[in-house]
Amino acid sequence: MAATPVRVGFLVDGHPSDRQEAAREWADRRYDVEVLDPERVAPSTPHDVLWWHREDVPTEVDDGIASAVAGYVRDGGGLLLSLRAVGAVTSLGFDSVAPDALGTRTVTAPTGPLWRSVYDDHPATDGFDGLRIPIADRGPVPYARYEDRLPAEGEVLASTVEGEHDRPVQTSVISWDPGEGSVVGASELAFGSEAGAPYGENRDRLAEGLVDSLADGPNPRFGRPVDAEGFRRLRDRLGDDAQRPRYHVTPPANWLNDPNGLIERDGTYHVFYQYNPGGPYHHAIHWGHAASEDLVHWRDEPIALSPSPDGPDRDGCWSGCAVERDGGPTLLYTGGRERRQLPCLATAADEALRSWEKDRSNPVIEAQPGGVDVLETEHWQAEFRDHCVWREDDRWHQLIGSGIADVGGTVLRYVSEDLRNWSYEGELLTGDWPDAGAVWECPELLRFGEWELLHVSSGETVSYFVGTRRDGAFEVASRGVLDHGDFYAPQSMTVDDGYLTWGWLPEARDAEAQWDAGWSGALSVPRRIEVDEAGELRQRPAPRLTALRETTQVDAESVSLDGERWAPAAGGRALELDVTVALGDADAATVSVFESPDREERTEIRYEATNQIVVDRSAASDDPRARSDAQRMPVTPYDEPLSLRVFLDGSTVEVFANERHCLTSRVYPTREDSTGISFAAEEGRADLVDASVWRLGGGFRRPTTGRDA
Repeated sequence: MAATPVRVGFLVDGHPSDRQEAAREWADRRYDVEVLDPERVAPSTPHDVLWWHREDVPTEVDDGIASAVAGYVRDGGGLLLSLRAVGAVTSLGFDSVAPDALGTRTVTAPTGPLWRSVYDDHPATDGFDGLRIPIADRGPVPYARYEDRLPAEGEVLASTVEGEHDRPVQTSVISWDPGEGSVVGASELAFGSEAGAPYGENRDRLAEGLVDSLADGPNPRFGRPVDAEGFRRLRDRLGDDAQRPRYHVTPPANWLNDPNGLIERDGTYHVFYQYNPGGPYHHAIHWGHAASEDLVHWRDEPIALSPSPDGPDRDGCWSGCAVERDGGPTLLYTGGRERRQLPCLATAADEALRSWEKDRSNPVIEAQPGGVDVLETEHWQAEFRDHCVWREDDRWHQLIGSGIADVGGTVLRYVSEDLRNWSYEGELLTGDWPDAGAVWECPELLRFGEWELLHVSSGETVSYFVGTRRDGAFEVASRGVLDHGDFYAPQSMTVDDGYLTWGWLPEARDAEAQWDAGWSGALSVPRRIEVDEAGELRQRPAPRLTALRETTQVDAESVSLDGERWAPAAGGRALELDVTVALGDADAATVSVFESPDREERTEIRYEATNQIVVDRSAASDDPRARSDAQRMPVTPYDEPLSLRVFLDGSTVEVFANERHCLTSRVYPTREDSTGISFAAEEGRADLVDASVWRLGGGFRRPTTGRDA
């Protein structure tokens, strides 16, 4: 018995265009189609799917039509919007943010959806091999899509691939779930011009999948995640990825960069971070939110900040910090709009810090300081962003990262009585020496008794300065690099006994690999940063991280490394190593991690007699898209024997040497059996004074009820 064909109401107001006729004829060959005037739509319309296919932009839909179509959808109907009909989503009441890019693409290379890997089981992708689905190879295609912005209520299912190039910012397929119904926008689903093989067949299969999925009704698996259960669905989709960190803070999927707004409140550690819900690429930044009571088990919280369509943060809610004040926890962050970057405020609206109210006075600083030649670049009227705020001498103090034209990066100082009205006080420190960097980002000042530590990020380096403030300027006593590897834009949380610091661990593989993985970025393990009485920097893992240890795999003392490689019965993708090495007369001692049994794939941590630690990534991954360059870190010669604590987690290697030096590396072992560890000496004898290895647990918990739900 033949299945009942899907009933499609094809919406046409007025005389149909050639493109509409071509789409209707295509649908006629597959479905039970009725051409329907939008004015005749009602909630009881007897169609499984309505299809609105337009090459003009219906941004101002008649109120009666909008009400009828929206009512049909909210009562359980399906709606396909294609080409510029996607521009109707705001008039229909499905999204508060309208598509911002209207135009016509002249297709000269195979072009089509670049599907997100977390949604690669959508019915529209059935039968396709891979995430890149070209559906056209020639001709003009009118579109209405999101580029500089993202939908506020819709979920991006696919962006665009054009020839050999991924175009992540060019969204092409979006889903909405208003009421009991479902909507899909397909901005470049075109008919009317012949497409060469296999592009026409691809288009037909994709369109059929979209119509059929709408006829089947809403599927929460493809809707926008807004709560812990939705974020858990995303995490579950990435659960088989052995390269994805488990106990580090990561996004549910998509993109993460700088840690922001770190605050401990009522026994809960709140970690916010730069987040793009549209995919694993840097764009349209929101604030993600993770919380923990013990730094070991984490839960996803709702997105904290999203760009406001008409606000000074329309194009992104960028990096900032959190402070406590009488009105409650307050965020001070950079809002981006067009070529301007300006400070904005938001105040917590609930005790769990899940929702925030933006200040009506935003931006609270309306321009960069006068009389300072702040660097202007192609993208920004002034490089003027990122905030560090604290209370001192009954006033609020703020640092903002910037750059002075033809000089170098700088940190600008402001003071305020109320966080809203700020006075410029001058430059705290300016990098007027060679290689200081043109712009200093994410400045932070930490206070340790008579000493203070200032760190700034520039390029790929986090520089720190130990010294004191005098007459508003920072007098440098010593300087160095906070972490010598894949580590950027750190921020610290004030706790009872000092500070906990997290940094962004950027990927060390290309953009295509990140898209295919479905996620990008992790935060470091929290580290304790201190400056001792002598003005020396110390860094060590947060003490509470010992609670990650689940199983002791190695507990050894006095192991001689003299010609034979020692490979204990230990291994895994989530480990902690605690090793003390006496180099003896060897040229180097090596710790090999993420090692395959034949040692063809491995990452080597080498302690050399030249007083440096090298992370050798030349054999770390069989994936050519991953970086293979070595990373180096000097260690002070008087620190022998060397104490190493190494945290391994999927694709992260964090090395702490003698509680002074840090080197973080990203590596991507591809083999399932690349889980081993081994130790060896090169050209001589070295000794392991002691060696411990633990398998680690922790990570993001499944939501339950109540507080975690």
